[in-house]
Amino acid sequence: MHVRPDNPLIVQGDGKVLLETKHARYEEVRDFLSRFAELETSPEHLHTYRIHPLTLWNAASSGMTRSEIVDGLREWSKFDVPPDVLAQVGETIERYGLVKLVQHPDDRKLLRLEFSTAYVAKLVGQVKSVKELLVEDGKRYLAIGGGHRGIFKQRMLAAGWPVEDLAGFIEGDPMPFTLRETMVGNGKPFTIRDYQKTSADRWFQDGRPAGGNGVIVLPCGAGKTIVAIVAMAKIGQKTLILATNGAAVNQWVREILDKTSLTAAQVGAYTGDEKNIRDVTVATYQILTWRASRESKFAHLHLFEDQNWGLIVYDEVHLLPAPVFGATAELQGRRRLGLTATLVREDGREGDVFSLVGPKRFDMAWQTLEESGFIAEAKCYEVRVGWKNGGAAAYERAREGEKFRLAAVNPAKLEVLDSLVKRHKEDNVLIIGTYLDQLHEIARRYNAPLITGETPGPMRDVLFGKFRRSEIKLLVVSKVANFSIDLPDANVAMQVSGSFGSRQEEAQRLGRVLRPKKDGAHFYSLITRETKEQEFAMKRQLFLTEQGYRYYIQEGSA
Repeated sequence: MHVRPDNPLIVQGDGKVLLETKHARYEEVRDFLSRFAELETSPEHLHTYRIHPLTLWNAASSGMTRSEIVDGLREWSKFDVPPDVLAQVGETIERYGLVKLVQHPDDRKLLRLEFSTAYVAKLVGQVKSVKELLVEDGKRYLAIGGGHRGIFKQRMLAAGWPVEDLAGFIEGDPMPFTLRETMVGNGKPFTIRDYQKTSADRWFQDGRPAGGNGVIVLPCGAGKTIVAIVAMAKIGQKTLILATNGAAVNQWVREILDKTSLTAAQVGAYTGDEKNIRDVTVATYQILTWRASRESKFAHLHLFEDQNWGLIVYDEVHLLPAPVFGATAELQGRRRLGLTATLVREDGREGDVFSLVGPKRFDMAWQTLEESGFIAEAKCYEVRVGWKNGGAAAYERAREGEKFRLAAVNPAKLEVLDSLVKRHKEDNVLIIGTYLDQLHEIARRYNAPLITGETPGPMRDVLFGKFRRSEIKLLVVSKVANFSIDLPDANVAMQVSGSFGSRQEEAQRLGRVLRPKKDGAHFYSLITRETKEQEFAMKRQLFLTEQGYRYYIQEGSA
């Protein structure tokens, strides 16, 4: 056995990879690992990653090869990499593309399957879940019905066969437009950053059948909307954009009108308040999944088929609701672009994103963009707060299901919040939380505006606008501000409560303060010490730790 004690990695036989965080080349090795493995735990000195099939297939789809992974593991490992792990990496990553879907040369209702070898064809023919979808195509080929394109890819992935979809797309109604040289809103030049252009190019792939579908992973504040606009310009066809809420819809509309030649008559919003179908239509996930009762049909899913869309954009694709997955399975003939800051889904359906929207085409580490000045340098703090006035005893007596909420709304947090608000009185501060009673109390305490899910859309826009113009320096917001809200001058976020161990929520809330700014950004999480909230906080911080952020632990009062 070769031993290299100065290296930072230990690769275990079960596929876990341990990384020393104090190593001089930690950041370089972390960036290497994050391309094909998922961070599981992140104590201070030793982080644990796991290699699994989906991370390897996403790596393969973005151009990473078996030799890159194997050579890197060997180069950085303290000990010889277990042969079983090398074999697993090779066998798994090389499965991507062994099965391809292509247009049928003679029958437009069918899609032909292409296999790398006859043996692969035999193995696929034995997969029980897809047997019913397979059609004999002469003596030499197998095919599927065009309408089974999505479900076939889902079932194949579940069986360990990631399908490379080269069947191409239906052409949507034409919608030519140009990108502006000067933005309407501020009169400044409109420039596309190199990584934004690269990500759109990798998604489009010069119009080849392999392109036109997939996911772009970029940090909050890195300009994912610009990537979508560039992709729209490449396609030049009617586009449906799905966003998380009404405020996000309005933001999309503003950005499109600000940076393209499209007019207000060509860009419409489809929400609970208005339903305008235009050349570019921006809808909310909520309206598409609305139904009068559990037994009723989804009243607005018809929007997918009512128009001849050439492109569908899924903003915050990691939040794609289950009913929309079903609709997406039927839309495999349309070009699809997913945008996200994290592929982590709390429901574990990352595989469905891979199958139905497409594989990861491009990602870039937060730290890389921070070092380039494209997003703000951020300092993250976990502020641990104790109990007062018998709170600890009440917590111990509470039922298990109630303990997290009690810790999250701990009244002792308010005194700590007072000191933080005072410290940042000259900054643009967002106080973010989950529990409405707590947020109402905080808003009263500082005589600050509060935005929740009950705040009417026009009022939200007014308050967000005042915050952008610094007419309001302190804004209290619920979960409605987690996603897709552009508040470029916000430089301090104070999180008083969150959604259990949601890694995606932690990433999105930090993203609210990552727009570039001279003096950087601060992100505080107020946590009741030695409670379930502290346990969940460790899980929430996993994603940011993988991206290179460190949480500084501070002790609050009480």
